[in-house]
Amino acid sequence: MSYVPDNFKYVESHEWIEVLDNGNVRIGVTEHAQSSLGDIVFVELPEEDSYATGDECGVVESVKTASDIFAPLTGTVVAVNDALEDAPELINENPYDDGWIFEMTVDNADELKDLMTAEEYRNSIEDEE
Repeated sequence: MSYVPDNFKYVESHEWIEVLDNGNVRIGVTEHAQSSLGDIVFVELPEEDSYATGDECGVVESVKTASDIFAPLTGTVVAVNDALEDAPELINENPYDDGWIFEMTVDNADELKDLMTAEEYRNSIEDEE
């Protein structure tokens, strides 16, 4: 079974969300998602702009397919992981650390309550593995 950190939140589209000390959130794709995608060869990083929950904001391309990245919360992208431009494989190697994709401010912290816990996410992918 894929590793799913307990201290993160998750969405059905296989993005993880880490709440940072400054109140911003860091987002990436889960280990399960990167494993399903295969070798990642390109990442289209989000623009530093405002997004609503569920908006498409980037793309991860692998040798198998391309997969959209969605904003898990309403807010503004304030940072992107520029290292992915030259080394998109960081998502395969370490999706929860060096492979993070972007950070955003959150317009409404109550939205965090609607995200899946690690246990809920594990249960949602159980049948896929």
